[in-house]
Amino acid sequence: MTIRIGTRASKLALTQTQQTADQLAAVGGFPVELVHIKTEGDVRTGSLSQMGGTGVFVAALRDALLAETCDVAVHSLKDLPTGAAVGLSIAATPKRVDVRDVLCARDGLTLAELPGGAKVGTGSPRRAAQLRAARPDIEVLDIRGNVDTRLGRVPGLPGNVTDQVVPGKSCDLDAVVLAAAGLERMDRLDTVSEFFETDVMLPAPGQGALAIECRTADAPQVEGSNGVLAQALAALNDDDTRLAVTAERAVLARLEAGCAAPVGAYAFRKGSMLHLEAVVCAVDGTKTVREKKATDGLTEVGATLLGIEVAELLLAAGAAEIADLAAS
Repeated sequence: MTIRIGTRASKLALTQTQQTADQLAAVGGFPVELVHIKTEGDVRTGSLSQMGGTGVFVAALRDALLAETCDVAVHSLKDLPTGAAVGLSIAATPKRVDVRDVLCARDGLTLAELPGGAKVGTGSPRRAAQLRAARPDIEVLDIRGNVDTRLGRVPGLPGNVTDQVVPGKSCDLDAVVLAAAGLERMDRLDTVSEFFETDVMLPAPGQGALAIECRTADAPQVEGSNGVLAQALAALNDDDTRLAVTAERAVLARLEAGCAAPVGAYAFRKGSMLHLEAVVCAVDGTKTVREKKATDGLTEVGATLLGIEVAELLLAAGAAEIADLAAS
């Protein structure tokens, strides 16, 4: 039995899917093959928020699963809409890597060291809002492209293929903001000039985590599902990661926030407690609402309730008034 693993064809997607495929093969003892799926987000250009948010990277993979073109799909968990997909289940969330956002700036500069008027690129309204809150005197620009393309916008970064200034294409920005997780998986952490701690920039819900999705009948959580694939998927799951991302995604779901809403959330287990902090920002960075709470309910239900409670605190503090939470 060969397990077919669906993936986007970007360098980052292929890297993290291949790593997951190797782990599944090692645990399950079965051969695997990667199936490249082209998603709407890979084809269309323009602002991510204008296209309907990160969900555009997911729909085609889910269709392939339901059509049995592949048996498993590997997603960056932050790309998954919070709504359930009928017939599919998140079978495993492997151990999370670094959740932080990072600054990749020319000359090794930190955010505090960037000059006034510096041009910083990001495709994320959440990152843009928190950047503007921290440095209202810089210019934050909306950019698209894969990891290498974005890094190529900053002159002098290790691994860049050109030092020619081409507006909108290469060496035309002072810095870009990316996820540490993606750079780590692609061995590009040497481009980082600053890791943002969560008090400066809260990550996207699910950032740094992967979601392995399959048809519900094959999921290890389903009673009676004890096939080789289900057992292998269960072995890859990390319970603490699953609790954390469940809480974070519950914040988004309760806020009824779209993928492009400026919402950050980070949960982690420490001892017998699950801690959660979340933020909602005005896109221009002028207003921010931040709340935190913890629970000893270390179950998916407990994590979900924690997320809902933090979301309620954010709403009571005016989150809906300062941000377009329905941004798709």
